[in-house]
Amino acid sequence: MRRFVVVPLVACVLPLLPIAPALAEDVDVALVLVTDVSRSIDDTEFKLEKDGYASAFSDPKVLEAIRGGPAGKIAVSYVEFASSFEVRTVLDWTVIKDRDSAGAFIQRLAAEPRSFWGRTAISAGIDQGVQLLAETGLNAARRVIDVCGDGTNNAGREASDARDDAVKAGITINGLAIINEHPVSWTFAHVQPPGGLANYYRENVTGGPGSFVLEVHDFASFGEAMTRKLVDEIAAGRTAASFAGQP
Repeated sequence: MRRFVVVPLVACVLPLLPIAPALAEDVDVALVLVTDVSRSIDDTEFKLEKDGYASAFSDPKVLEAIRGGPAGKIAVSYVEFASSFEVRTVLDWTVIKDRDSAGAFIQRLAAEPRSFWGRTAISAGIDQGVQLLAETGLNAARRVIDVCGDGTNNAGREASDARDDAVKAGITINGLAIINEHPVSWTFAHVQPPGGLANYYRENVTGGPGSFVLEVHDFASFGEAMTRKLVDEIAAGRTAASFAGQP
């Protein structure tokens, strides 16, 4: 005697139904921190940079700016660069929404060793930031690259070409120009170009809607300047105050 197996209709239909893609997480800003670790920055100055980031991301003003956005969170990645072939994504995308998530980001950043010691290819850092922003997998209201350094582009393609490509992609690039007041002789023109480093950043590095450059005159002030910068970047469009162009 033949036996018949009855398969529920739903079991036949379900495999044919399309699987809905997961919704991308909403963030107010996707921010790539692009940091110069070239040979004009010594180990003490590098440590001051890292300490400055830690100070900024633990500052109540920054956390308040993050919570104040429509999504109440941002995504951050961290890149170090020196020469054109020396670019490293040290920390991939991390969503920061409160003190705990900011603290976890700070701890991971503090644990990472310095990546390079070469020349200065700002363009390579920008290009890496553009690539990261293209691959976030996040739904970001704004996309920003934040370039921090103490010298001009002296390796790789022109910084202005990389900047122009990023702006065409809808990305804003802001800058923090760290003025080296006591350079060694062979780096003088690199860290103190004609017209000043901040002006060099304005002409060659920064661009896009609301872009700005901050200037600091020593690495010890890096944390304070980064705090002001992050608040302005995160709260752009939600505050009348702007630090753009302020020393």
